[in-house]
Amino acid sequence: MSEKVTEPDSGQESFLTVAVAAGINLAIAVAKMVAGLISGSSAMLSEAAHSAADTVTEVLLLVAVRRSGHPADSRHPFGHGKAGFFWALMAAGATLLIGAGFSITHGVQTIRDGEDLGDLKVSYIVLVIAFVLEGVSFFRAVHQVRREADRLNVSPQRYVVHTTDTAVKAVVFEDSAALVGIGVAALGLLGFQLTGSAVWDGLASIVIGLLLLGVALYLIKANASLLIGQAAPPRVQRAILEEITGRAEVNEVVELLTMMLGPDDVLVAAKIDFVDECTGDRLEQVSDDIEHRLRDRFRGVTHVFLDPTPGPDAPRRAARPPVPSAVDPAQLGRVVGDGAADDGAGRPLQ
Repeated sequence: MSEKVTEPDSGQESFLTVAVAAGINLAIAVAKMVAGLISGSSAMLSEAAHSAADTVTEVLLLVAVRRSGHPADSRHPFGHGKAGFFWALMAAGATLLIGAGFSITHGVQTIRDGEDLGDLKVSYIVLVIAFVLEGVSFFRAVHQVRREADRLNVSPQRYVVHTTDTAVKAVVFEDSAALVGIGVAALGLLGFQLTGSAVWDGLASIVIGLLLLGVALYLIKANASLLIGQAAPPRVQRAILEEITGRAEVNEVVELLTMMLGPDDVLVAAKIDFVDECTGDRLEQVSDDIEHRLRDRFRGVTHVFLDPTPGPDAPRRAARPPVPSAVDPAQLGRVVGDGAADDGAGRPLQ
């Protein structure tokens, strides 16, 4: 049964998800800044920096989605998918520098020097409105995640962790951090009101900064791995191996290499030991059939390179019978990049 399905353009949906988040965060950043200046609250100013960082991040993610969708050309024969990973990496860096850097620095300064807070009613009102708006953005992203996870038959949590759609991943993590940060800022203001000490407000600012730091470092690590040349998820690799070795003309896959060229773009390169009787025109036909089958079954597979390569026991063996349906991936050959546990959630497996 083919695993390729017809779905709406996921890139367009990701663009809309990020655009909604960017518009909401811009409005929230302005409101938090005004409330922070009126009240003098360190936590509110940190939240303003948080939303400003999210806005910059999402603008860069919009660039990432658009750039990754550019078609291949003579200078970029494999397309521009990795441009999306690059700009997503820049977006995570913006969260680290603007959001986390300002929040932690300002919080330490508040604890050290103290602060005089004014009327906090405006701050509380802004926080409530911000929570509602961030919730709208968050549930928009969650809706997309759930639909994609259902289509791939995995849990939404597993999908978010392992998806190569860097734009959706970033929006989910940043909106989650934003909702938690709003709660932390409210607790900091409440702590000041109950005790009269600015330490609570400063601590809230530091916690918000550490929250942003954790999200930024996680996204930087994920995007850097994709940019360097991360392999397709283990489940996809095993499915590709089973597809190739299921052919009667194939003895074994000597080596399989895969690489993510973009969120929905996988390169497959394999050294295949064909049976001795498969030569000349038949070898070309079988290789062409394997390539078309991989492209048809897996929507994300866009580039396939097959190299007929004798296995180590080729001089001694006779042609083996067809591979049984129950295939042990460990016996199919060397798979480069299959060191991780089976996440079961690669976007290209569609």
